[in-house]
Amino acid sequence: MDELNLKQLTLAVRTIADEKNLPEETVMSVIEQAIAAAWRRDNGERDQEVRAELNVNDGTAEVFVGREVVETVGSDAHEISLEDARKVKADAELGDIIEDKYEVESFGRVAAQTAKQVVLQRLREAEREVVLEEFEDKIGTVVTGVVQRVEPRVVRVEIGKVSGIIPQSEQIQGEFYSVGSRIKVFIKDIERENRGPQLILSRGNEAFVEYLFRQEVPELETGAVEIKAIAREAGRRTKLAVASTVPGVDPVGTFVGGHGTRVQAVMNEIGDQEKIDIVTYDESPVQFIINALSPAEILKVELNESAEEKRAKVYVAEDQQSIAIGRGGQNVRLASRLTGYELDIEQGSNEPAPKAENKPRKNIEDSLLSAVEEVTEE
Repeated sequence: MDELNLKQLTLAVRTIADEKNLPEETVMSVIEQAIAAAWRRDNGERDQEVRAELNVNDGTAEVFVGREVVETVGSDAHEISLEDARKVKADAELGDIIEDKYEVESFGRVAAQTAKQVVLQRLREAEREVVLEEFEDKIGTVVTGVVQRVEPRVVRVEIGKVSGIIPQSEQIQGEFYSVGSRIKVFIKDIERENRGPQLILSRGNEAFVEYLFRQEVPELETGAVEIKAIAREAGRRTKLAVASTVPGVDPVGTFVGGHGTRVQAVMNEIGDQEKIDIVTYDESPVQFIINALSPAEILKVELNESAEEKRAKVYVAEDQQSIAIGRGGQNVRLASRLTGYELDIEQGSNEPAPKAENKPRKNIEDSLLSAVEEVTEE
């Protein structure tokens, strides 16, 4: 392809559109971008404002080079003086863009290669864009894909005609991905930066766990129970705060399932190495903090609402301190994220934990409070 033949290009628009299953306007736009790039290569400067218009009827093209109207011209390729601009357009003002028009018939060999590269790259991007548009309404759902390639920082997963990536930050720590295996992935987003559109997938976010529980807990759909908050460190631990809207329905038991079947089904998908704590949400921040720090037994919680951020001091017996903090500070970190309070764990004297005001408590909280009472009576 020594020269870029515009007539041939014009004839190719429809063929390319049909082959690539793209709208003709898209293909036209791609070719016009290529003509602009080729013209810039042959006649212009690198960062000039150049656009092209292709005339489909006679196979010719016009190139328009934009220059900004300025007081003092620093570069003729990018700027034009007000005086010169008014020769072209009588009412030109500072800051306007004045376009010079050039007829184009053909290009030299190097420019033609530039145009060809632009066409191929932009067509690939346009194709991906069309395919990804199908996924716009699937953002926030979970689909099954096939692991295509495992790279140091990302895992590529094929979903139908498109491939997406699970970045390192969205993977489950310690999880092994083998090429060809089928996995469930959460469709997080479509990123449109740098190298064209990209489907971002996740297995490590909170929404993935929520989706899995929705599959196992039909009461979520009916509204009998709800998830109030989730805090997750993928591959290590997840805390779920749940509540019931129906009197007599035990929210924790509903999520755990008979013999733990429901929570086990979720763990089968995310891996047994990740612990899942399901705790009861409470309107009272003090009681919610006590629940969130489970399985640690809490003596007392003091809220400090006056600070800029919500903070609370949590007092525990000496033997409960390491449980409350958790390995590497994980238990207190997740409980903080779950409750929205910065929690400071302190060793306390054996004062009883405050009981929530006359609210009937079910199951896990009964046992939690009675355990606290036993500790305090010893």
